[in-house]
Amino acid sequence: MADHIPLYPVQSAAAAAAANRKRAAYYSAAGPGQGADRHSRYQLEDESAHLDEMPLMMSEEGFENDESDYHTLPRARITRRRRGIEWLVCGGWKSLCTSCCDWLIHVCQRKKELKARTVWLGCPEKCEEKHPRNAIKNQKYNVFTFIPGVLYEQFKFFLNLYFLVVSCSQFVPALKIGYLYTYWAPLGFVLAVTIMREAIDEFRRFRRDKEMNSQLYSKLTNQRIPSDMVFLRTSEKAGSCFIRTDQLDGETDWKLKVAVSCTQRLPALGDLFSINAYVYAQKPQLDIHSFEGTFTREDSDPPVHESLSIENTLWASTVVASGTVIGVVIYTGKETRSVMNTSNPKNKVGLLDLELNQLTKALFLALIALSAVMVALQGFVGPWYRNLFRFLLLFSYIIPISLRVNLDMGKAAYGWMIMRDEHIPGTVVRTSTIPEELGRLVYLMTDKTGTLTQNEMVFKRLHLGTVSYGTDTMDEIQNHVITSYSQTQSQASGNNASSTPPRKAQSSAPKVRRSVSSRIHEAVKAIALCHNVTPVYESRAAGAGETEYAEVDQDFSDENRTYQASSPDEVALVQWTESVGLTLVSRDLTSMQLKTPSGQILTYHVLQVFPFTSENKRMGIVVRDESTAEITFYMKGADVAMSTIVQYNDWLEEECGNMAREGLRTLVVAKKSLTEEQYQDFESRYSQAKLSLHDRALKVAAVVESLEREMELLCLTGVEDQLQADVRPTLEMLRNAGIKIWMLTGDKLETATCIAKSSHLVSRTQDIHVFRPVTNRGEAHLELNAFRRKHDCALVIAGDSLEVCLKYYEHEFVELACQCPAVVCCRCSPTQKAHIVKLLQQHTGRRTCAVGDGGNDVSMIQAADCGIGIEGKEGKQASLAADFSITQFKHIGRLLMVHGRNSYKRSAALGQFVMHRGLIISTMQAVFSSVFYFASVPLYQGFLMVGYATIYTMFPVFSLVLDQDVKPETALLYPELYKDLTKGRSLSFKTFLIWVLISIYQGGILMYGALVLFESEFVHVVAISFTALILTELLMVALTIRTWHWLMVVAEFLSLGCYLASLAFLNEYFGIGRVSFGAFLDVAFITTVTFLWKVSAITVVSCLPLYILKYLKRKLSPPSYSKLTS
Repeated sequence: MADHIPLYPVQSAAAAAAANRKRAAYYSAAGPGQGADRHSRYQLEDESAHLDEMPLMMSEEGFENDESDYHTLPRARITRRRRGIEWLVCGGWKSLCTSCCDWLIHVCQRKKELKARTVWLGCPEKCEEKHPRNAIKNQKYNVFTFIPGVLYEQFKFFLNLYFLVVSCSQFVPALKIGYLYTYWAPLGFVLAVTIMREAIDEFRRFRRDKEMNSQLYSKLTNQRIPSDMVFLRTSEKAGSCFIRTDQLDGETDWKLKVAVSCTQRLPALGDLFSINAYVYAQKPQLDIHSFEGTFTREDSDPPVHESLSIENTLWASTVVASGTVIGVVIYTGKETRSVMNTSNPKNKVGLLDLELNQLTKALFLALIALSAVMVALQGFVGPWYRNLFRFLLLFSYIIPISLRVNLDMGKAAYGWMIMRDEHIPGTVVRTSTIPEELGRLVYLMTDKTGTLTQNEMVFKRLHLGTVSYGTDTMDEIQNHVITSYSQTQSQASGNNASSTPPRKAQSSAPKVRRSVSSRIHEAVKAIALCHNVTPVYESRAAGAGETEYAEVDQDFSDENRTYQASSPDEVALVQWTESVGLTLVSRDLTSMQLKTPSGQILTYHVLQVFPFTSENKRMGIVVRDESTAEITFYMKGADVAMSTIVQYNDWLEEECGNMAREGLRTLVVAKKSLTEEQYQDFESRYSQAKLSLHDRALKVAAVVESLEREMELLCLTGVEDQLQADVRPTLEMLRNAGIKIWMLTGDKLETATCIAKSSHLVSRTQDIHVFRPVTNRGEAHLELNAFRRKHDCALVIAGDSLEVCLKYYEHEFVELACQCPAVVCCRCSPTQKAHIVKLLQQHTGRRTCAVGDGGNDVSMIQAADCGIGIEGKEGKQASLAADFSITQFKHIGRLLMVHGRNSYKRSAALGQFVMHRGLIISTMQAVFSSVFYFASVPLYQGFLMVGYATIYTMFPVFSLVLDQDVKPETALLYPELYKDLTKGRSLSFKTFLIWVLISIYQGGILMYGALVLFESEFVHVVAISFTALILTELLMVALTIRTWHWLMVVAEFLSLGCYLASLAFLNEYFGIGRVSFGAFLDVAFITTVTFLWKVSAITVVSCLPLYILKYLKRKLSPPSYSKLTS
């Protein structure tokens, strides 16, 4: 509706006043009940059309100034767009090609349309449609696409494509320069190494998938559900069961699922196959929180129709936590909710590889320019274009093919080092192509549950207002509980008849200060009663069937009992009451039983339960004590919700703050005694409200609120979700390293905020801005402006509000969020997590890393530039899909600071040195050609060229993968050193240019030196210049190394030995021109003193100035780490 309203520039004072009123109406609405501000929000919706042209203000003045001619201000997004030729030149051609490829792939792999389906029970033959196989697939290729896919991934790099063209040109006789193997051998070796590495990675993925897909299922009990099902029947007598959904949505709360009542009531299990019934299910969807369907039984009179909702479903990747379940499969394979929320794995390419790709393009331009200059100096005589191509081939070593081989072997070496590191045991490198990415990360997205926390709740603190109990004083509480229950038991036995009237009188008597003992007694009883926990007793006799559960209430042995609940907090509270003496022994829909320290059983009838929701932030229960008939309303909830409900006190707010600062999750517990008349009046109004057709939720809430007045505050509890080992120091290290950390979780806002504080993701001095829930454009606009005015504060935002902001103000929101020191996104679906990662990549252009441990993190891990999976209690789904798999969160510190640093620094040095090796020999070729009248004749024959890039220099150059500038201990102690890596200074156009100048200087000195010093023995110029070249390269490797390793020394001497041996045995290659000219190397000549001192002189002139310059640079402008290592 708002989108069709015409847009006019608003300049009147009345309009400005209206804007002020809108803001006031929105910001004055506060508190848990949001009914009051709904009206003003709907008004905003109608007027939100004006926001199309309104930029986000930098300050309040834009809203308040009646001269606000915002129609003159362009929107941020429009100014950033490029059009026409500028767009095409600035990378538009690339996106155009990508779009065309994506379209072709889409056409080839067009998916069949998803449809609703009808599934008959026990009659698969009635199913007309084919459905996908129920298998998981993490592989990138299949048998047919493997070779074409790997070749495409290789030749999309400019470097490899260039060498393919050069190699193919050698089949044309007019362009042939040397032997075919000179070009094809290195290219074949590169491709063979790549194909082997990819094949090994792919085979590992295939084996892991096969292992997962070969698991057999029949009845599901305490194992992962393999496909999406409708829940038909369970062994639990209540007709319901709990499931764990942490692998699907990241929530640790156990969810209650209800079996279809028609099938649950069937006398025997076999009757499922004898009835004539079917399930109708909607078409597969992304949303994991909704489902619509129906169950129909046709052979009963009348036919049974039951509506099915989300509570009747069991999604794949969830785990049955209690009893056994039987269901009918409705979605399989690709159509399951968990797979639909998982993105396809992409081939990840490291930033360093992209940078080197750019540099090789620059080298290619230099190659063309050099060849054109040579032809121009020739005077374009004869078939000059053929000469141009021959020069292109002669100088082709400017772009070294060994670059890819060396880098790929280096990556394999880094992966091996990571897996061998004893400080991070169990680490696995699953994607061996991107170890350098670990040294370039700016944004780290992490899951909460199981990643930062252990997901184990521990009761830590009980506060009664005047006295506080911690873990070391729990025995005092136990003594008080034992004492109070022994007293009440003796009073009850001594005067049974008259026990009720005095208790009733007490509720209306004036309030007197009770003893600490009685207050502890009341608090512990309230905590033991106010919850949704069910004790479960494991069946002792195997195969005892359903009757075992019916008689379970007779067996109250402690070691046989486990607790189930929708929240781990509640389980922690009930376990704590058990530890102090008051034990929950049984519970069903209408009653619960507690066991006192003396073994007496107390029975309470459950009259009403008011469940916890994220809106009301509290839960309540009304119970009647069977022995006294006393009715009590207990309530517990967040301090925000409870502070207005309990009687006036002066300590609650302060103590809640103290506990929150300790990272504890607080709950306020209160009670209210009700008379029979009060309860009956409430029940009649409550039942009436539940039957109303209009505004049912509001009416029910109003009736419950009538009870929630002037409640007696009993206690404040503090529960700790235990963090993983060393999470705090690890997060602090990452923050100091300049990495911005975003926590993306499916959990509740309060829980996420609490963990953000306790883990020190948000430091103690920082404010937290909780982004208010927004549902439309107007609200998002106002809230973003409120957020813009905050400085240096962490942001907490819920998934649905994030969705609204990204819909209307994507660029503005990301820009603001990126300025925050930390961001917490709660209630995030798996797809949203991946979307956030992609947004950061697009808007910032920085490298991102995602860390998670559950199936719900797989999309995020695959979308990030670098995905790290943690192998935890919750299965291996994340670690299998990740690039790097670790066993604990704390290992990330060493993985990034040490291995990330080393991998990036080593690859940068290795890449540039290999380029230098190609440039220096091309410079010598250029000098040689120019001296000999610009003839396109090769200086060195085939074998020398291949040997130069392999046996003569390969080992010393490759030994750079063992170099390190900083010791691991120093890198961990000073994480600030990591900030330099993200700037990419180790490999840039500046450093590349320095290497180019070094290569031109050294190549020129070597060739001219050889020609000047050996005029009389000109026939030996090849041997002389090549010997000096090899010595220069070995000395340059020594100059580049920062920390020597014994293998580096071995490599240097091994290469020198190989070269000296070849001088003796391959002397025919050291003459000028072809071997048939008879220009053989005289072995006697190379042993003369003249040869040795002249070669030595040339080598010294080429290397000594560089050694002096390096020494001066270290003295005058030392690197940031040198002070730490000295």
